Amino acid sequence: MSSFSSSFMTTMHDRGFIHQVTDDVELDSMMNNKAVTAYIGFDCTADSLHVGSLVQIMMLRHLQKSGHKPIVLMGGGTTKVGDPSGKDNMRKMLSDEDIENNKAGIRKIFENYLSFGDGPSDAVMCDNDEWLSGLQYIPFLRKYGRHFSVNRMLSFDSVKLRLERQQPLSFLEFNYMVLQAYDFLELRRRYGCVLQMGGSDQWGNIVNGVELARRVDQQTIFGLTTPLVTTTSGAKMGKTAQGAIWLNDDRLSAYDFWQFWRNTEDADLGRFLRLFTELPLDEIKRLESLPGSELNDAKKILADEATTLCHGAAAALTAAETARQTFEEGKVGAALPTVEVTRADLDAGLWVVDALGKEFAKLVSSNGEARRLIKAKGVRVNDTVIHDEGLKLGLDDVSPDGLIKLSYGKKRHVLLRMA
Repeated sequence: MSSFSSSFMTTMHDRGFIHQVTDDVELDSMMNNKAVTAYIGFDCTADSLHVGSLVQIMMLRHLQKSGHKPIVLMGGGTTKVGDPSGKDNMRKMLSDEDIENNKAGIRKIFENYLSFGDGPSDAVMCDNDEWLSGLQYIPFLRKYGRHFSVNRMLSFDSVKLRLERQQPLSFLEFNYMVLQAYDFLELRRRYGCVLQMGGSDQWGNIVNGVELARRVDQQTIFGLTTPLVTTTSGAKMGKTAQGAIWLNDDRLSAYDFWQFWRNTEDADLGRFLRLFTELPLDEIKRLESLPGSELNDAKKILADEATTLCHGAAAALTAAETARQTFEEGKVGAALPTVEVTRADLDAGLWVVDALGKEFAKLVSSNGEARRLIKAKGVRVNDTVIHDEGLKLGLDDVSPDGLIKLSYGKKRHVLLRMA
């Protein structure tokens, strides 16, 4: 168990959130004696975050529940530059309109996990575009540029890995770590923020901010990172063969979100329960030690808890009941993902390969994948395995409820609803 004395650091340690800390003893002591303001930044590269960001979101939630104040920093400014961390190529340049739309989509997620307001531990959401876009380039370089060693910047993983792979790193991207360090300095000055948290790939950027505050303002601030979360089979968290596991329900249904957690590998169960739920540790220990097939019940609990946090209790209950009806009773569950098709499409005949693809069910990423699945007997229409990749779906396939059920293997289902 943890040797920390503060509630937050103890929780972080015991649940497996901690990878690196700049000074864990001093940070623990501070958090045990007063309320601390901490932040995590989220760039606006898409209109939703995915499960890969959920560790950081849960950290902010635990921080608030421990009596401290979380800041959600939207990267409206840094998104215009692009974080090179973990990327072999420069990120796509987004327009100001795209960034604003993405920001609006991301904001909705945090309302499910944090309480916002004006109280001492209420969360704050701000945007680094407020201060970054107004910087004057030459004065900024003269005032802050001298505090950054290019030699040291070249040693950070976000830069070093790109260069080792002989992939180009633009001067625009090279500035990212300077801007992130300045964010930390600005948040300390505006909000008294003394802790930045993030994934392990952000360690170099966080340390830059800690050192910048010490050199410029003679202030001690802290950094804490989490380990990279991968599955036991080595897959990156939040990425599947079918695409990202998005947190917004307009990008991924609550049912598919629930199913993602239900399909957790046995060896990952205990770790995911600690990271992605708020169940007591004693209960998690009991659940991960269940024998054989009883682990499936524990996975359902994981799915229920994670979905409740992200989408609410009602959505989790509906998703669980839909799964029960679909898998245990062979019925068409009410919360299965649904896509509309026109009567004209079905009257003319809709190729099943097209129905499985991106324009409709999104069960496969290409027509080639659809054909391979059909040959492998992995596709069902209305619970009947199909063998003909040249099959067309028509009005005769529509149920009295106006539905056609498409299935990818045993666990993924989409309903085509005739409009």
